[in-house]
Amino acid sequence: MFVTMQNKVFTVDEIKRKLEQYCVYQDRCHKEVEQKMREYNLIPEAKEMILLSLLQDNFLNEERFAKSFARGKFRIKHWGKQRIVRELKFRDISSYNIKTSLKEIDEKEYLKTIYSITEKRNEAISEPNIYKRKRKLIDFLMRKGYENELIYKTVDEVTS
Repeated sequence: MFVTMQNKVFTVDEIKRKLEQYCVYQDRCHKEVEQKMREYNLIPEAKEMILLSLLQDNFLNEERFAKSFARGKFRIKHWGKQRIVRELKFRDISSYNIKTSLKEIDEKEYLKTIYSITEKRNEAISEPNIYKRKRKLIDFLMRKGYENELIYKTVDEVTS
């Protein structure tokens, strides 16, 4: 079976190998792999066959993806749990896998991180009015996806 993509012809095995490499490079969710398959204009039977093969050979694992996504976004981008949950839901990850992925975030490290980024942001804000400064900090932490109670508690401690 041959598939064309921008005047190039690929066999199903070639596409399967390309998708395996795509999954090996970085953990992927089903939605990303299906999006990539759309680029190849595959027939439904070929899509199903390739997807099944990726799952059986453990190239595609939704739980592993969710865990590494949560760890990475927290450690590198300092996202809060709410933002991580929102992004995982956008990628059609099951609620079970979302709960499992949040267990990857250590609670002490989570608190340490929110205090750290709040202090850094507080130093960077040049607003003399304390209320406007607090508002800017709160808005920043909400965009990062932290929980409201934790935000207010942290901002009060850092600005006092």
